[in-house]
Amino acid sequence: MPTLYLIRHCSAAGQEPDASLTEAGHAQSLLLLDFFRETPIDRIISSDYTRAVASVTPLADMHQLPIEREPLLRERILSHEPLEDWLTPLRQSFSEPTFKLPGAESAEEATQRILQVVEHAKAPHASTLLVTHGNLLALLLQHLDPQYDFETWRKMRNPDVYRLDYHDSTPSIEHIWPNK
Repeated sequence: MPTLYLIRHCSAAGQEPDASLTEAGHAQSLLLLDFFRETPIDRIISSDYTRAVASVTPLADMHQLPIEREPLLRERILSHEPLEDWLTPLRQSFSEPTFKLPGAESAEEATQRILQVVEHAKAPHASTLLVTHGNLLALLLQHLDPQYDFETWRKMRNPDVYRLDYHDSTPSIEHIWPNK
């Protein structure tokens, strides 16, 4: 039975692809290391953004695993232009999956992108960590179970960890860290 651990990256100094972890983010990466210390992990696939890779570098080093950098796990582009009010279109995208701002990515398009990685990562009897960003993670969760929505995204923390266990073709979802 494949198990996927979905991880939202640790606290970062910004939203740019090369934004580094904050001091708190580095401490969080060590907490992730402790959390997964006894968990068998076969593979780590991460967004290629600096903050995502740095979030699991200590964990990868301890397990002696490479971090596979996957551009399909990058954060969703809601807009290419700065938005004064970005929460309204983000909220709308959860209820209208095909909605998108000019030149940006719809929730449906972003979901299809992360689903490609999930399908590729599911290997029988393997444990894989997927490290991504909050909006993309929330869209995947909503695709798998509609109870997850915009409010799920709003309540997410950096980092956040969900576990997907596949029984047949249907995954069970469990929020496993941090404890709320």
